[in-house]
Amino acid sequence: MKFTKHAANALLCLMLMLLTACSIKIQMTGTNINYDILKTIQIDKIANRAPYGWAPMEAMFNNKLQDLYATQTRLKLVKRGGDLQVAGEIVSYDQFNKAVSSDGFSSQVQLRMTVNIRFTNTKSGQKWEKQFSATTQYDSTQQLTAVQESLVTEMVKDLCDQIFNATVADW
Repeated sequence: MKFTKHAANALLCLMLMLLTACSIKIQMTGTNINYDILKTIQIDKIANRAPYGWAPMEAMFNNKLQDLYATQTRLKLVKRGGDLQVAGEIVSYDQFNKAVSSDGFSSQVQLRMTVNIRFTNTKSGQKWEKQFSATTQYDSTQQLTAVQESLVTEMVKDLCDQIFNATVADW
């Protein structure tokens, strides 16, 4: 039986896909949690300790972080004594010039938010403290007050994803 070059390539691709498909592990949430051992999570209020800040960002951050664990895991959120414990604070919220235009004035402003997180897995004894940062830019012709809510929402999502991945994801 004689194959054309195109048919042979298609057959080879099909065989490779079948071979690799047999070895792929699929997890719906991307978490690495043994629910037989870990049943609860305690997320303390992450307070805004940044010298400069936007009042709603603390509540936005806390709500998003809790929602992420509630929707992406089967862990029960508890007030104290959680198997997993997350605590910390927002330590900075800064803006600075990112780019300068030909007239010597700022053309882009970068906004950065940093949180300090302490994590404890009471079942395994794992403990760490890390800082996570997220940045975004906006055009300097805009007032921060006009774009702040959408920018903070974007940074909060990024930060919460980073924290989630560092604590329970299998990345």
